[in-house]
Amino acid sequence: MRVFVAGASGVIGVPLVRQLVAAGHEVTGTTSKQENVSRVEAAGATAVVCDALDPQAVVATVRDAAPEVVISQLTRLPSEYNPRKIDYGPTNRARAEGGHNLIEAARVAGVRRLVTQSVAFLYAPEGGWVKPEDEPVWLDAPPPFDESIKVLDANERKVSESTAFEGLALRYGFFYGPGTYYASDGSIAAQVRKRRFPLVGSGDAMTSYVHVADAAAATVAALDRGAPGIYNVVDDDPAPLREWLPAFAEAIGAKRPLRVPAWVARLAAGRFASAMSGELRGASNAKAKAALGWQPALPSWREGFRTALDADPASRAATPG
Repeated sequence: MRVFVAGASGVIGVPLVRQLVAAGHEVTGTTSKQENVSRVEAAGATAVVCDALDPQAVVATVRDAAPEVVISQLTRLPSEYNPRKIDYGPTNRARAEGGHNLIEAARVAGVRRLVTQSVAFLYAPEGGWVKPEDEPVWLDAPPPFDESIKVLDANERKVSESTAFEGLALRYGFFYGPGTYYASDGSIAAQVRKRRFPLVGSGDAMTSYVHVADAAAATVAALDRGAPGIYNVVDDDPAPLREWLPAFAEAIGAKRPLRVPAWVARLAAGRFASAMSGELRGASNAKAKAALGWQPALPSWREGFRTALDADPASRAATPG
């Protein structure tokens, strides 16, 4: 089928395009920068430079591509992850304004289905530590994460409740693999090597990971599977900080992380960093596995950290069951 991927040159965009093309789909992929055209073309798509914040350009580009399915992977995240000073503003705008433009373009073009990116680490820190999709989201999270969650929540609702097309929101877990913050040359790996990513307090915060290849495979499955709605796309093994951080350090050959009290982390890094280290919830993938017929090729980050931090995403890709 004809598939339109907005944000095709990004961390998940490139492996997604590869998998779509390998599955026999005709793909048009957009990027906001001319220098990224070669990345999109190398993955096998027809590349188009398009500013997602320009509504007329988005409508024209989608209309010209005449896709059956539109996929949004719009983000503008910084290359370095630092919770003390991270600026989510550009990504919030890409998701809010760019997402709105893409929804409108899909409506005008008569698209059958729209699949949008979201995140699985937006659940309110209450109750159980592993969340299904119907649990409340963390709308009163500490700044600057609160605005991001509000944007994601609004975007999910616009897509999944649309009557113009079938809308699915995929809540991805924390990405690891090539090009991510957790790759061996990524910014989180650099912080862990410098022992600047400590184990905070008792390390209760729960994290759900997914390899970018598996996230891409779930997205391919969502082209024609699953009812409109929201799906957690994560691996089978949500884990607390006290388990995954030492394992990640070992996987990249770093010293064991330092341990600091929660109150020290709050003073040094702020409420947001402290909350991410102590209150974060994991997510269940049961709905996505059942509805999308998807199984992660890497069911656990424990194996993934050891073998696939820098693996070619296409080589580890899961296939719909």
